[in-house]
Amino acid sequence: MRLLFLMVAWPIISALVYIAVPVPFSNLMLFRLFSGNGLDKSWRGLDQLSPQLARAVVAAEDQRFCAHHGVDWTEFKDAWASGERGASTIPMQVAKNLYLWEGRSVVRKGLELPLAFYLDSVWSKRRMMEIYLNIVEWGPGVYGAEAAAQYHFGKSAAQLSAHEAALLAASLPNPIIRVAGTPSAGVKALAAHIQSQMLEIDGHLACLK
Repeated sequence: MRLLFLMVAWPIISALVYIAVPVPFSNLMLFRLFSGNGLDKSWRGLDQLSPQLARAVVAAEDQRFCAHHGVDWTEFKDAWASGERGASTIPMQVAKNLYLWEGRSVVRKGLELPLAFYLDSVWSKRRMMEIYLNIVEWGPGVYGAEAAAQYHFGKSAAQLSAHEAALLAASLPNPIIRVAGTPSAGVKALAAHIQSQMLEIDGHLACLK
């Protein structure tokens, strides 16, 4: 009973703490660490990151990021109707990486949805993006934008160009196979498409300003 209470209380309480405090680790980081991967991460505020990166991940993963409340029901319903299990918004990915586990089970998705709603209700969109860009995996043991920029391009995340940001966005959600720093032809093509989308979504990014 105590374990169940802790499992429920931890996301509720920690999310309130993370309104102001940098996230020290995520479930994904711990799982990867115990699997033998290292842990390379350096927290950076959103103002310390190239604005191209937020633009790229919104263009690639969640173009209605500023409009929905954690779950994009239009994309979600379309994905389930077609038999797919995608349509994960950025809040859903944060919920999964922070508190849940990998996989495509109905149980995990059932927990992911209310968590995404909750996180979206307690954090601003800017904070949500800041946390996402600091915990997302971008290579073996490489987490967050600063570590990713150094690992793949040998520069700080503040210096990322639109093309480099698009390559990082294109490597998601499988950055172990899709390597941003040495991209395959497929990753390059996807990055080019993302970069073209980045030019069209400025009107949908008001929540990040």
